Amino acid sequence: MKHKLAVALLLMFWVANIHAEDSLPLLKDGKVPHNLTELWAGYEPKKEPLEIEIKKEWESDGVICRVVRYKVGTFKGTASIMSAFYAFPKGGKNLPGLVQIHGGGQSASLDSVFAYAKRGYAGISINWGGNKLNFGRSQMVYEGLQTDWGKLDATHPPQRNKANHFAGSLAPDEYTFDAVESPRNSNWFLVLIAARRAITFLEQQPEVDPTRIGAFGHSMGGKLTTNLAGIDKRVKAAVPSCGGSGDLLESQTDLPGGRREKRTALELACVSDNAYIPLITCPTLWLSPTNDFHAHIDNMAWNWRNLPDDRVRFSISPHFNHRHSDEHILTEYLWFEEHLKGAMFKMPQTPKMALELKTTDGIPMITVTPDESKPVQRVDIYYSSDSHALTRFWSDAKALKVGKQWKATCPVMNLQEPIFAFANVVYETPAQYMAVAQTAGHNNSATFAISSRMLSVAPTQLQMAGIKATDKPDRLIDDGTRGWHDWYLLNWGHPPLWTATTRKLKDPKWRGPDGATLQLEIKSLTDNKLVLTFNCNAWGAINPGKPAVDYIAVKELKGSPEWQQLSVSLKDLVSINEKAGPLTNWQSVTEFSISPSGTTLKDGKKIKVDGKAWQGPREIRNLRWVGGEYKNTATTNNALSPEDFKKNFNDAIKKSLEQEKLNGK
Repeated sequence: MKHKLAVALLLMFWVANIHAEDSLPLLKDGKVPHNLTELWAGYEPKKEPLEIEIKKEWESDGVICRVVRYKVGTFKGTASIMSAFYAFPKGGKNLPGLVQIHGGGQSASLDSVFAYAKRGYAGISINWGGNKLNFGRSQMVYEGLQTDWGKLDATHPPQRNKANHFAGSLAPDEYTFDAVESPRNSNWFLVLIAARRAITFLEQQPEVDPTRIGAFGHSMGGKLTTNLAGIDKRVKAAVPSCGGSGDLLESQTDLPGGRREKRTALELACVSDNAYIPLITCPTLWLSPTNDFHAHIDNMAWNWRNLPDDRVRFSISPHFNHRHSDEHILTEYLWFEEHLKGAMFKMPQTPKMALELKTTDGIPMITVTPDESKPVQRVDIYYSSDSHALTRFWSDAKALKVGKQWKATCPVMNLQEPIFAFANVVYETPAQYMAVAQTAGHNNSATFAISSRMLSVAPTQLQMAGIKATDKPDRLIDDGTRGWHDWYLLNWGHPPLWTATTRKLKDPKWRGPDGATLQLEIKSLTDNKLVLTFNCNAWGAINPGKPAVDYIAVKELKGSPEWQQLSVSLKDLVSINEKAGPLTNWQSVTEFSISPSGTTLKDGKKIKVDGKAWQGPREIRNLRWVGGEYKNTATTNNALSPEDFKKNFNDAIKKSLEQEKLNGK
């Protein structure tokens, strides 16, 4: 008995000494934090020396670039060391500083901090995920010392720990800080510490003005940026991209749309964006597309509703998932120019949008009042009745200017479905911001867009207001007069790989009649191929629990300056999933894509269709349904189980990473 007591006392002494020099205080009486105040109590990001190491330095096009390492802190008696890229314009003084936070599965971005250095900023991109550093577009790997989390593991994907402490697990294990269930075991908390230390790093650089520091990040980095802006008041401007939308709970059944999660009280109070968003006081630009799988737009609309317009702006790319169009991504740069450089540029105010239900004809009316401090090029009003945000098609209501306002009617087909709506106000980019460095995968844009807040109205409100179901199916899907306005475009800089995709075929208004043939007209100046892909049941939108399936048709094109017509029937389609049966109707189509390249199935094997570089205009016209019979025009909105959502989520991350590598080439 005495021996056991001695061992226990020795163990307690050993644990106490391990934590004696730790960056975080020990739990008092085993009591874990239950809110953000308690979570961050006793932590000071400036207290410990950073012990900065410059591992590599070089100059490129007037920019000083460095690979650096700094000490995140000491945890369980062992130092955690962060690797990062740091860049600034040669000879720069009193520069605004930026912390860039990468997304899941990625590594620190040299391209990003280099581009901002060309714009007159000093930037650090932290390699929190622990993957090997690579030198931007060259993809050359840095072979020196990398990020080392010591006795913790906040890498992504996890390199040592089988438990995913980004996915909500607060349980203890050998790689967590606390030996009991605690929010300090969340990897989000650990990476936030690293990001706060990156701010300290910038404050100590001789070329940086420590009073002008901003933060931005994409995907998981977007969530981290949101939380960093909430908890660290040294952040003077923030741009979260595709992250930080917050949680909706399963109990919130009165809200239309949204992604519901099971969250414990401890997660909501200490890990969820919901706890951090109300603390944001710096100017923040919400940058996210309409159909993002990671930052749910419906969740954002609810959780960000109380942040005032003088503190937040929105820039929402229609139709995209986990990326942005150029005129939206440009707003990130303009935001920092205003709030960190004090430039003459002033971002227009959030446009005011009103959805009127008490109309004489029973058709909803939307009115948008834009900020006219800069000339307004156009206003796009988007709306939808689809509760499934990830596969939702946003229809352009084709707004008309009436005085200083823009108005549009939004006819609906089904009073059992809600209405979601937002507007984009498009402005001309000032000339001085057109000739600056852009990050990989993005180009300069002659315009930039600021969005309204998103509104939603439940079916009961529509019914009580006397709204009528006046809309009808339309066989003409796209006449081509507005270009690719209803599509999103990928790989547009790669003539053999470009892809145009739309969700319009999912909308009941343009959904295919049973037995119909899809026709379109296209030009190709040389012989080529066109791969038509019908993605069905994406994110379980039609049949929960069933996989998404691609059906493919490959059409030969003859070189000609004339329009040529293509037709696709159900019998032309081949599934690249051998286990999937033939497509018997168009009801499950969630996305439709065209491209010179793709994948199909031949003799039971997947084969690549390698199209040639496209010659001539990339445009279509008269996309329409021919023949067939309308039997079912009801919208199907279903939610995935948590298990199915997780699988789809992980698949989406992999697909996004592959796409970003392609864009960066």
